[in-house]
Amino acid sequence: MQPALIGVAIASSGLGLIRMLFTEIIRKKRDRGQLSQEEIGVFVAGLADGSLPAEQVSALAMAIFLNSMTAAETGALTMAMAGSGRVIDWQTENLAGPLVDKHSTGGVGDKVSLVLAPIAAACGCFVPMVSGRGLGHTGGTLDKMDSIPGYCSTPDLAAFKRVVRTTGCAIIGQTDDIAPADRRLYAIRDVTGTVESIPLITASILSKKIAEGCEALIMDIKTGSGAFMTTLAQARELASSIIAAAAHTGLKVGVLITDMSEILGESAGNAVEVAEALRYLANAGCEPRFDEVVKCCCEQMLLVTGLAATAAEARRRIDAVLTSGRAAEVFEKMVAALGGPTDLIEHAERYLPVAPVTIPIFPDSAGYLSTVDVRAAGNAVILLGGGRRKADDRLDLSVGFTGVMPIGTYLDRTTPLAMAHASSKEAAWQASAAYRSACIITAEKPKDRPTVLETLSAAVPPGATFPGSAL
Repeated sequence: MQPALIGVAIASSGLGLIRMLFTEIIRKKRDRGQLSQEEIGVFVAGLADGSLPAEQVSALAMAIFLNSMTAAETGALTMAMAGSGRVIDWQTENLAGPLVDKHSTGGVGDKVSLVLAPIAAACGCFVPMVSGRGLGHTGGTLDKMDSIPGYCSTPDLAAFKRVVRTTGCAIIGQTDDIAPADRRLYAIRDVTGTVESIPLITASILSKKIAEGCEALIMDIKTGSGAFMTTLAQARELASSIIAAAAHTGLKVGVLITDMSEILGESAGNAVEVAEALRYLANAGCEPRFDEVVKCCCEQMLLVTGLAATAAEARRRIDAVLTSGRAAEVFEKMVAALGGPTDLIEHAERYLPVAPVTIPIFPDSAGYLSTVDVRAAGNAVILLGGGRRKADDRLDLSVGFTGVMPIGTYLDRTTPLAMAHASSKEAAWQASAAYRSACIITAEKPKDRPTVLETLSAAVPPGATFPGSAL
């Protein structure tokens, strides 16, 4: 039975029957059974139309958290949630290349999407990038784009399609009709201690990308002190789940596991990260770790979509569109098409908001920067007003940190760890103290660490299961 027909059958059968039948589904998963496609369809239909009460949704979410799901179950859940709302149809646009997106599990200073979308578009991809806002210690791509004056991050569907078709990419926010079942399920998971379920994380990510109409997805799974997956084992677990579930949906995926044990790039905030991204596109600045993550993600985009046959060919194409200025041109066209300025890269200082107070953050002692608590550094951005404590907080898009020193740098007492940009001296000093406390200085230089830890693309067996909790 198709999910839509299941929803009709449920609606016509009465709420009492829904509850009676759904308790059997809960019991089945509670007792470690494998849910059928039809049973998962009942679950998703009830989520989407609100007919399932929150306590029953919570019960099944907890059963999944404790007993997990097979890759087949996760794939079925993904497809059902993707089909619970609008699925964008790109066929009428006659695009001359593959539709591909990238998703990051979040971090501090992660401005990769800002430059990856135009680079990939310049290489022949079409990138309908639906991004989110920051919450907690991690930043959000949409908040960064909102620091560009005039930029509309919530266009209607017709405008979204037009910009993707004419420029090759568009970075926008998620609309309410994309995977509404996932939105309700996440809200319930958020208050029932089931957010960390690997199958539910997997289905949440993949369902939205499928609803966008994407043919391929590149996952950047972060691990380290600034990531939700703090260990490599946890990151690998999510990577395996995504690859296995995607095999049941027809979505092509490439997965990178990347380091988030220090701020990515030289800045953390919103406008300050946009400024760094613009310098990168203009070939005016290239922090090595940021550069590596960008190019590895784009390389995977070209390989997974078949636009490049080898990694070497992909890198040549990436370097060509950067050095020629083609990627910068695509970014400016996208910004202008969505209401922003036409000369943003050349005259960023005219447009991006600037905080009134800037102070250096000096270390307490001389030595090598050996460790950074990146979660604490992200929370320091929140202290400045650049991140959210709760979903409806209004951000100060001008604040943040720049000149961030990488781990391994030797610092004397006159070399700043970073520069704090704030709305007041009091806020600057408070955030500076928090940032300084997040950094550990030692007499010995720490060992170098790789930035891209692993690249995964081989499917795991379809029958594999994944533990409910990985965080």
